[in-house]
Amino acid sequence: MRYIQHGPSPEASSMHLVEGVRPEPRAGEILIENHYVGVNRPDVLQRAGAYPPPPDASPVLGLEAAGRIVALGEGVSDWKIGDFVTALTPGGAYAEYCTVPAGQALPIPEGMSLRDAASLPENWFTVWSNLVDLGRLAAGERLLVHGGSSGIGLAAIQLGKLLGAEVFATAGNAEKCAACVAFGADRAICYRDEDFVEVVKAAGGADVVLDMVGGDYIPRNVRALRLGGRLVMIAFLAGGRAELDFTAVMVKRLTLTGSTMRPRTVAEKTAIRDALAERVWPAFAAGQLRPCVDSEFPLGEVAAAHLRMESSAHIGKIVLAVRAPQTL
Repeated sequence: MRYIQHGPSPEASSMHLVEGVRPEPRAGEILIENHYVGVNRPDVLQRAGAYPPPPDASPVLGLEAAGRIVALGEGVSDWKIGDFVTALTPGGAYAEYCTVPAGQALPIPEGMSLRDAASLPENWFTVWSNLVDLGRLAAGERLLVHGGSSGIGLAAIQLGKLLGAEVFATAGNAEKCAACVAFGADRAICYRDEDFVEVVKAAGGADVVLDMVGGDYIPRNVRALRLGGRLVMIAFLAGGRAELDFTAVMVKRLTLTGSTMRPRTVAEKTAIRDALAERVWPAFAAGQLRPCVDSEFPLGEVAAAHLRMESSAHIGKIVLAVRAPQTL
């Protein structure tokens, strides 16, 4: 099979197509013939040497894929050869084939293309886990989403609305703010022109903040939270260090938490998969939720895809086309 190899340089230009051996599924795994794969910020970090894969994961980049099952590992009974799926992978998606634990795969939402389906798993596993399991977001609460026009951000906005929350989102320009509103945000805040703390406090404060920025946003998020609020951190684009007076945490009885997805066990990811299958995938089929693909690049032009992500000019997801489009 063909796959993307990267290194030893950390630059995007170090990625190139090579030929290698097709993987075989182990017990409990499926082998997917990839048609489209998603590009995610952790891929960029891994390429640069800042996000090493777990010891048992493929060193090949790529955390999500959509395609056709072509082989089953021992003990897999909930899928069959020929099924089309989208899946959260432990790595290895930048390739013509990849293996995935069977419990991390989902059917293609009814009426959705493989291209769009490839943009879902990493974002939706992440937002469900952090907004629902950790953030305990409930109907009638107020959610603040940072990076609202990113793939994660647009998924979080939609999940917040699906759960019955009021959603505020930050973004860097008018076009990105408009995208946040188009995907359901009640209020978009251009962080270059407005202070999100003052805007959110004027509305009564946030019950939950989903933050991927970190750095000096951390104490500002604490100020924006209302009594009993929860700050959920999923990335640190501005760094993981901040100076914080914890008095407000005590007085407002706040919860500061966060998580990463990749190191979690297969059982944990399967539980998230099951929740998505029950609560989220039907909403895609009903038209209540929708994907947002910013751009598509051939697998061999992966360097251009990474450069677009690093530019932060994208709105929504970037995907790589591995095979010619196929109608389901």
